[in-house]
Amino acid sequence: MTEYFPEVKPIRYEGPDSKNPLSFKHYNAQEKILGKTMEEHFRFSVCYWHTFKGLGSDPFGPGTMIRAYNNSSDPMKVAEMTLDAAFEFFTKLGVKFWCFHDRDIAPEADNLAETNKRLDHIVALAKKKQDETGVKLLWGTSNLFSHRRFMAGASTNPSPAVYAYAASQVKKAMEITHELGGAGYVFWGGREGYETLLNTDMGRELDHLGTFLNMAVEYKKKIGFQGQFYIEPKPKEPTKHQYDFDAGSCHAFLQKYGLMDHFKMNIEANHATLAGHTFLHELAYCAANGLLGSVDANRGDLLLGWDTDQFPTDLYDTTLAMYIITQNGGFTTGGLNFDAKVRRQSIDGEDLFHAHIGGMDAFARGLKIAAKMIEDKTFENFVKERYAGWDSDLGKKIESRAVGFEELEKYTLEHGEPVIQSGRQEYLENLLNEYIR
Repeated sequence: MTEYFPEVKPIRYEGPDSKNPLSFKHYNAQEKILGKTMEEHFRFSVCYWHTFKGLGSDPFGPGTMIRAYNNSSDPMKVAEMTLDAAFEFFTKLGVKFWCFHDRDIAPEADNLAETNKRLDHIVALAKKKQDETGVKLLWGTSNLFSHRRFMAGASTNPSPAVYAYAASQVKKAMEITHELGGAGYVFWGGREGYETLLNTDMGRELDHLGTFLNMAVEYKKKIGFQGQFYIEPKPKEPTKHQYDFDAGSCHAFLQKYGLMDHFKMNIEANHATLAGHTFLHELAYCAANGLLGSVDANRGDLLLGWDTDQFPTDLYDTTLAMYIITQNGGFTTGGLNFDAKVRRQSIDGEDLFHAHIGGMDAFARGLKIAAKMIEDKTFENFVKERYAGWDSDLGKKIESRAVGFEELEKYTLEHGEPVIQSGRQEYLENLLNEYIR
């Protein structure tokens, strides 16, 4: 079998003193932190689309990368070679999971039936490779945004025929995800939104989206798929007003359409910043509402207004992300999927390894720091003390709804002006710096 990354040997942990750029300095898969191995904490996954199908194109120019597995005029031959390259990459990097869109792994044909045959062929090969390597599918999803038929959305399209096509495509994508033993399935509305209200019936589109997801729940039960369903909040891109703007709007949507028992969130760092939030805000919101499921690990460039999908290397982000995730029980069906791409000028296959090694090491360092923070309880105790008043008689009565406005007015008249306390933000930021140094 052709080796597509012959210059790279399996990546090993060599420790922080190693000078080998193709080694892990901090990610030691079997090292135990807080009772679990790093491998169990992270459940690292490589995405198929950016890593193997992304060739460096941007809004101002075509791709810059030449890949040996992309060198054929036969699209199915390309699909087969790409699958070989992908599993070589997974095993050399040492990750245990991967993710895909249906159209990543098999090209679309002239009709749905032929397209599905192509998918079946590649899925059979993928299943064999999973068995051979032990690499598993973290989640699958469907590309309902690239083809021109979806220019006005998929499950929010004004045409019921397009809606039916989208449903057919998701049906098949769910089936192949189930066939490959996927731990989950992601719905992200790449074009589920609108450009102008002059041609949009927003209420009807939202109702259609709610119906679509309920149909998916029904079909999941019918085929016996046990994986977790996720919604991925995605603001601004590509439509100006996305219905899945952030975790809060997705939460409200799930409640309205009776889907809370069936969905969790797949949070992406870059989408959080595009929505005007931090990555940590979105994680914390989901954790507070029992919705934290999986993570697309990347970062954006705050000076650019689009989804740059850069690899995560910010230790503040990785530390606080692992602090929130670990404190809330960690991943079960989800994991850390590198929904990230190398830069347009990083054209060598080796660059793909450098990028993933850097992200994995950054999260490994973040986990170690977060574990120390959790063990010391420095921040936990500060927050507990700050909210200590809610454990008093007054606080307990408010939280249990044992009092109303009249009783609270009486309390205030009797006790006068409340004592306020400092939030000590600068002190806490200095403490965090001491942990991260």
